[in-house]
Amino acid sequence: MSTDLSLLPDAQALFEHAPCALVVTKEDGTILRSNQTFSDWIGFDAPALIGRRFQDLLTMGGRIFHQTHWAPLMQMQGSVAEVKLDLVNQDKRTVTMLLNGVRREHASGAIYELALFGTTDRDKYERELLSARKIAESLLLEKTAAEVALKRTQAELSDAYENAQRRALFAEQMVAIVSHDLKNPLTAIKMAADILARGEHTSKEVKILGHISQSADRAERMIADLLDFALARVGRGIAITPASVDLHAFVSLSIDELRIAFPDATLLHQYSGSGSAYFDADRMQQIIGNLVANSVAYGDMNQPIIITSRLEEDQAVVSVRNQGAVIPTSLIATLFEPMTRGTETDSHVRSVGLGLFIVKEIARSHGGDVSVRSSTEDGTTFAVHFPAIHI
Repeated sequence: MSTDLSLLPDAQALFEHAPCALVVTKEDGTILRSNQTFSDWIGFDAPALIGRRFQDLLTMGGRIFHQTHWAPLMQMQGSVAEVKLDLVNQDKRTVTMLLNGVRREHASGAIYELALFGTTDRDKYERELLSARKIAESLLLEKTAAEVALKRTQAELSDAYENAQRRALFAEQMVAIVSHDLKNPLTAIKMAADILARGEHTSKEVKILGHISQSADRAERMIADLLDFALARVGRGIAITPASVDLHAFVSLSIDELRIAFPDATLLHQYSGSGSAYFDADRMQQIIGNLVANSVAYGDMNQPIIITSRLEEDQAVVSVRNQGAVIPTSLIATLFEPMTRGTETDSHVRSVGLGLFIVKEIARSHGGDVSVRSSTEDGTTFAVHFPAIHI
């Protein structure tokens, strides 16, 4: 495919309006010829440039660089590439250019052919690149500092957690020790009250002895709960010794004893199914006692407390139901946590807040669990489920 050369501009036009500045000088820098592009950039027309030395158009720093660097290179190797120079425009502005040059030998002497390129866009790009690099370095420093701070915080949190664990373990051990040591003096108080109650006393003295006995019973229950709580929290769990027991007879007997402990409460027993269940009798009595005490503390004493024992095909169930204030839904999820109450109202019956926690731990020790339902229509029912029934 042929090209019509007549369509191309002539050599003079190509030279004058090339997309770069073109300058031809003698070896000493005297300008022999320059194109219109160079004149436009430097502010001098071509006739004014002819005969001037190229280095005279440079800034002082550019002249020094010309003298010490690129002029010797042109003489030694015959060319230079991408030499950055600052030239002075006619209006005294500094114009930065990149210079490529070659040295050519002619009969009349050496000639330097120079091509110069504007650096405005390149300088802008380099500034943006440098700015981006500084931002990246700053972000990297921030990231490194954040990682160091995070590791330090994690280490501090780990130390704090370990210290808290040690303090909690120590506190729980102290609770266990103190609770255990309180049992002996409490037993002595109960024995002394029993002995004193055998003689003749006035009604006031009988009432006082009754208060002593009730307070001692209450303290004994609290100590038992604290001991069980401490054992559960230190990881030993609540020990059980299960055996085959007539469930309904046992629950009925437990209720008879609770009627003495809670004379103001009406306790009713309902049951279904027949046979024996496999559980620790003392712990089952503790479950029933804690649930009844909870009902006495928070239920309506004008309504009976219903204790139900059921023997089903694959489980035994003991439940306690009372009528009273509905337990808020928001509290249900944490109800079985230690030191949690079903209401803000204080009570003379329970004051530690461990009863339901102990009930759940005993149920788990038997491989079972505990649940709760509370509504205005049906009241509040706590149900303990045990597997492995023997009929």
